[in-house]
Amino acid sequence: MWVRVCLPRRHRLRDGNDAETAAPFPSAEPQSHPHHARTWPERFALIETELFTRLHAGRVVDPEVAWAWCQIVAGRGRGRVSDLAARAGWSRQRMWSRFGSQIGLTPKRAAMLVRFDHAIHLLVRGYIPARVASDGGYADQSHLHHDVRTFTGTTPTAAVSEPWLAADARAWPAH
Repeated sequence: MWVRVCLPRRHRLRDGNDAETAAPFPSAEPQSHPHHARTWPERFALIETELFTRLHAGRVVDPEVAWAWCQIVAGRGRGRVSDLAARAGWSRQRMWSRFGSQIGLTPKRAAMLVRFDHAIHLLVRGYIPARVASDGGYADQSHLHHDVRTFTGTTPTAAVSEPWLAADARAWPAH
């Protein structure tokens, strides 16, 4: 029920599960994680393979984990994990454990990625980094710069011209 609240119908699978809430990359093979891929096309290929595997495996995600993910996305990564855990009726440790095992990232790391995604798209639209940092919940511009460097390996200026951002228009038309 919680998942239906935050995901549009087009993202729900026929069995009622939601593609976005399937846990990514629990594979026992560490080299199969996108983090270990050397190029963006390799990362996308690993993600696509994993999503098709999960689609056919029918994995289940706890409603609390799906709800926490939706809250992270809705808050653009700016909420506190302890607040999410409390609202879900779980301890912080249980939230980290269940979220990590089902999503493949800790809730904090997932929030960092969501916040980064929002920030990089604002930078692509031409917003100045200081404004993006302020609006995005970063402590300051150097914090934004650190996250961009961490997730892309480049500076914010170089990152906004990366070709992988062009995929968003097709993959996330409402983004």
